[in-house]
Amino acid sequence: MTSHEKRLIPQSFQNGYMRLIAPLVRLFTRWGISPNSLTAAGVIITFFAAVAFFLESPRWGGFLVLLGGLCDSIDGSLARNSGKASRFGALLDSSVDRYAEFAMLFGIGGFFLLSRDYLSSAGTFLALCGSFMVSYTRARAESLGFAAKVGIMQRPERIVFLGAGALIHPVALQIAIWLVALFSNYTALQRLRFAFKQDSAASAPPQKNARLKTASAAKSPP
Repeated sequence: MTSHEKRLIPQSFQNGYMRLIAPLVRLFTRWGISPNSLTAAGVIITFFAAVAFFLESPRWGGFLVLLGGLCDSIDGSLARNSGKASRFGALLDSSVDRYAEFAMLFGIGGFFLLSRDYLSSAGTFLALCGSFMVSYTRARAESLGFAAKVGIMQRPERIVFLGAGALIHPVALQIAIWLVALFSNYTALQRLRFAFKQDSAASAPPQKNARLKTASAAKSPP
């Protein structure tokens, strides 16, 4: 695995998680549940998580964040498994994910403000900036023809860190928010660097080919 493919949650763990929820995906497929409905359910649950944070119930907030994340991890697999995958569904999923992430971080920031923890509320703002820059750099890079799905902290990591942190203890949530603030902004920079490398490679002169052609010409008989 190259450096840009490394993530805070190993790929083997993510693959195991997807195998674990596969029976749930098959069950929802048999029930005929719409992937878009599951997408909507995920964002609604996350909005309730934000309310829980504002009510100073971080453990409920963390539980609902993880539950909303579960819906988000199922909807894509459900769409493919049921043959209902569509470009609009992918757009809807990406769009509501941004709303859900804003609601989650808005709620966490509100919790810290109500607790008079202004330093952690500032960290929440940095985490929000980093989270949106991770999404923006990928979307903009891919619109320009670059591959950009790289970085150590992508959406699954942010959901797990913040949801689990809130579920464990407010101090764990404080640690999690600063980890997300640091590593999400770092991930955005990773994607910029990865796109820069692709652009540099595409625009570099074919020196190797030129040397080969020169060598061939020198060896050819007059």
